[in-house]
Amino acid sequence: MEKKKKAIRTDEERKINFTLKSITGLPVPEKGRVEYYDTKVPHLLIRVHSTGKKTFMLYRWHHGRPVRVTIGTPGSGLSIEQVRKEAERLNAEFAAGNNPAEQKRAMRNEDTFDDLFCQYLERHAKQHKLTWQADEESYKRHIARPLGKKRLSAITRKDIADLHVRIGKDRPTTANRILALISSVFGRAIEFGLWAGNNPCAGIRRYTEEARDRFLSGDELRRFFEALELEPNETTRDFFAVALLTGARRANVLEMKWADLDLEAGTWRIGRTKNGTPQTVALVPAVVELLRIRREQIKSLFVFPGSGKTGHLVEPKKGWARICKAAGIEGARIHDLRRTMGSWQAMTGASLPVIGKSLNHKNQATTAIYARLDLDPVRCAMEKAADAMMATRDQEPKVVKLRQAGGE
Repeated sequence: MEKKKKAIRTDEERKINFTLKSITGLPVPEKGRVEYYDTKVPHLLIRVHSTGKKTFMLYRWHHGRPVRVTIGTPGSGLSIEQVRKEAERLNAEFAAGNNPAEQKRAMRNEDTFDDLFCQYLERHAKQHKLTWQADEESYKRHIARPLGKKRLSAITRKDIADLHVRIGKDRPTTANRILALISSVFGRAIEFGLWAGNNPCAGIRRYTEEARDRFLSGDELRRFFEALELEPNETTRDFFAVALLTGARRANVLEMKWADLDLEAGTWRIGRTKNGTPQTVALVPAVVELLRIRREQIKSLFVFPGSGKTGHLVEPKKGWARICKAAGIEGARIHDLRRTMGSWQAMTGASLPVIGKSLNHKNQATTAIYARLDLDPVRCAMEKAADAMMATRDQEPKVVKLRQAGGE
């Protein structure tokens, strides 16, 4: 530890040329602290404490009051040149009438992006988005580490553009979804008065996406059904069977409740779908039979219960990967089951309006036609498509009886 010496007191002797050598050789006061000023940059000083600690600061008067702004400490990675550059920047801020010390204090109290995302979840996503859990997962996987701890004013368009490019090298569609999520978070923050700045996502060009038309072919369906019948987890197996044979969105199937089902009439009422409208789904006989068996053994509010806080199955990706591997199916996503129902309806002669209503597509050009359709032709089209899909198997359609109710 440096030996304590009596500090030099005269103003003139406390002006020194800041170098590594001159700073290292500064005497440590017996008590209190002493400040030494740089001869090259006005108002830049180094404060030496009796403990031996040294701190670079800028000391100025602002609107009749003394203001000190801490820059850093020797040995923290800052070179003397970097300290001087920061001091010059701070001098320029003062000259422009600003107070950098107040700006620093405001930044310390400013929300981080983690804070803002929590507000977004509670005030918007959980109330208005069926896919809010997917937003939460995307945030944890792609956004939390690079942006979560940053103060909002410190997040720049370049930060977001760099993240977009980094993800987009291999997964352009995912990169676009992440960009859209960040933009939505900032957009809601502006709407709720939580952020007074601009949306830093504005002007970032999204990647061109190819329209996805993947659905399961006849041979793939045969292998898919075989893999389902061998799947040991009944909840996983039944979930994917229902997702395929109803053509419903994944989030709606995950949240399916017994109270919304009328198995006598063969209908399922979805109060809120992704496009904001309710939907009545026609249940084909195979689904009705499967659900009757589940109802005998499932006591949960939900058809596909889970152990988490939601009470229902949340993320079936592991089960999907397991089934696709067993079936030898590559490049398929869970959403492709919905597309498969629509495609097989088309292949078995259903009209576009009927397909649109069965999948609850919201299209201004066909809304009037959908309104005039009752459920009978939709049910007929879905049953024909379901029969055609299930006929790809080598044996008669059957429902494997549940052995136990499980999770993912």
